[in-house]
Amino acid sequence: MKATSLRLWLPASLMCWALLGACASLPDVSQLDTKVAAGATPTVHGKNGELSADRTRALLAKRYAKSTLDLQQQASLEEAATGVPLIAGNKTTLLFDGPQTMSEMLKAIEGAKNSINLETYIFDQDGMGLKFADALIARRKAGVAVNIIYDSVGTLGVPKEFFQRMRDAGISLLEFNPVNPAKLSGDSWKINNRDHRKVLIVDGRIAFTGGINISGTYSKSSLFRSRNKASKGEDDVGWRDTHIKIEGPAVHAFQWLFVRQWAAQDRADLIDADFFPTPYIAGDKVIRVLGSDPGGHFEIFKAYNLAMQEAKKSIHITSAYFVPDQQTVDALKAAARRGVDVKIVLPGVSDSGLVFHAGRSFYDELLSSGVKIYQLKLAVLHAKTAVIDGKWSTVGSTNMDTRSFLHNSELNVVVLGDAFGNEMERAFQEDLRDSVQITLDQWRHRPWLDRMKEWAAQLTNYWL
Repeated sequence: MKATSLRLWLPASLMCWALLGACASLPDVSQLDTKVAAGATPTVHGKNGELSADRTRALLAKRYAKSTLDLQQQASLEEAATGVPLIAGNKTTLLFDGPQTMSEMLKAIEGAKNSINLETYIFDQDGMGLKFADALIARRKAGVAVNIIYDSVGTLGVPKEFFQRMRDAGISLLEFNPVNPAKLSGDSWKINNRDHRKVLIVDGRIAFTGGINISGTYSKSSLFRSRNKASKGEDDVGWRDTHIKIEGPAVHAFQWLFVRQWAAQDRADLIDADFFPTPYIAGDKVIRVLGSDPGGHFEIFKAYNLAMQEAKKSIHITSAYFVPDQQTVDALKAAARRGVDVKIVLPGVSDSGLVFHAGRSFYDELLSSGVKIYQLKLAVLHAKTAVIDGKWSTVGSTNMDTRSFLHNSELNVVVLGDAFGNEMERAFQEDLRDSVQITLDQWRHRPWLDRMKEWAAQLTNYWL
């Protein structure tokens, strides 16, 4: 089943199940106990364990100016809220759209020597899915341990024979939270909770995450960084997405989250391997790997909202499915009112009309507060990224909606520093050039039919 069908199927189904119990809620980030003392030092792990306070302060002071966001203070606040330390010594590579990302992922798979752990929401039986399946089977036959977690709803329309072929080749597969409760080993069936992560970990040394699923849907690139945009038409519409490749000690954090997710399902054997090889220094990036789960500690939600609350200069967000909770809306409005440049790039073409209209129901409130909204042209936007003050950046699977923050297992990487922040800013500015700005006056003169669609869609916000 494609993303479009899933986005239409989920709300109607999940609303029925939600009636059976009370709705969960997100924490109030503004009320968190985040009063960190002046000069407090965040925890940073290197390849040999935790760095001393002096080394941590020197690391942050060396790389990051304090003219805008105070990264040492921000990192301390974020750690206090999430409980997750920073990890130093990593190399980060931004990947744009499906073709570039899938090429890098297949290259990593084909070079695997010890283990491959894949966690994905969608794994389609199409040309791209078969290409990945063949590559994974080949590495398993070569003696590499291969483990796959795929979401039951995300793969709802995929024939079971597709996965059975990989099982027959010796790959260990786990269907996350099966739609069919008879497949569960325990007595807890929560169809609303989904595994929305997109993670590939190879040999415990390379990790990928972002917005791209294993599907031919993402194979057609957008016009991002194309030199011939003016000559393209609607037939050339592709999917605009962002992924990130990580090398270095932080890969262990990815691996731990994968193993924990597998163990929590308690239904299949994980093919063991050397998942945690001796870490090595691959670069100079300091990052935080945040994994969130339904009923957990809302790590990604807290990190996002804290960063927005602390922003001094700019908040630049690219969001595929934008159906924010009121707390997130309030944080964006407050930032704009205190003079922060708040810009959001949202879809102009969407694979889900319901989500599209639900997100637009917040436009008037945001625009009235000075938030600038842009809609991407000639591409289906699927990226989930943000860069704040050019120094705090995140790439991952999390959309800015209640579903991602409350009901899904998600994974985001937070990267601190100017160098990566500048890369993210350049990408954001290019997306702006490919977008059209929505003004408040223009918005208030939209057709009444659109207003009715927004009102109706907003009633389903909690389940989208």
